[in-house]
Amino acid sequence: MQKITSIGRTRVGLIQFPGSNCDEDCVVALNRHFGLEVTKIWHRQTKLPAVDAIVIPGGFSFGDYLRCGGLAALSPIMDEIRAVAQKGMPIIGICNGFQILVETHLLEGALLPNAHGRFVCQRQGLVWSMKSMNSGANTKATISLPIAHGEGRFHADPHTVEKLKEEDRVLFTYAPNPNGSVGDIAGICDKSGRIWGMMPHPERAMEEITSGNEDGQLVWKAFFEHAMGGDANK
Repeated sequence: MQKITSIGRTRVGLIQFPGSNCDEDCVVALNRHFGLEVTKIWHRQTKLPAVDAIVIPGGFSFGDYLRCGGLAALSPIMDEIRAVAQKGMPIIGICNGFQILVETHLLEGALLPNAHGRFVCQRQGLVWSMKSMNSGANTKATISLPIAHGEGRFHADPHTVEKLKEEDRVLFTYAPNPNGSVGDIAGICDKSGRIWGMMPHPERAMEEITSGNEDGQLVWKAFFEHAMGGDANK
């Protein structure tokens, strides 16, 4: 696997909450497959170490008490996350991480209970919906990633949904829709393109032998190239 070299020794900060359970998966994915330095950051810290990007992993922060991501959004570290986000720090939130970014108002919309009222855990087809990623040499038109959530139904008012589409900020759409998300939306980004949120788990699809495909690698590459301005193919 090629290492990312054009952006130097990239340092990634990974935020941990009580109940995070996909943090180690992200560490292995980024370290083993991209050679990145990953620093774990406990949610009670108030300052970030020197990092180039932030990952907020999946899981059940605070046991999903109140609502998914609601308590995590109030953790001390999130004030610092908001501050670095305003300065252009690339941030990706996966599953519970997406819910936290929405609760922190760094991304629009809400993640509601699945329309059918059931937890869904399966491999899911996705379509690259962001135009700049749908034609990249290192992407496929469609990919397949695992999903595992009970509150993954993306919801926003019609004006916001239309704005997301007009501004080309829908990262992925479901094919087919597993939870009733408006517009089949599975992931979005902010106006800068540097803050990503998605319900599917790219860190769980890194190797053919363990997950059936390597489509998760494509997602991480796209994040590095589009949000961080690096090149994962050099």
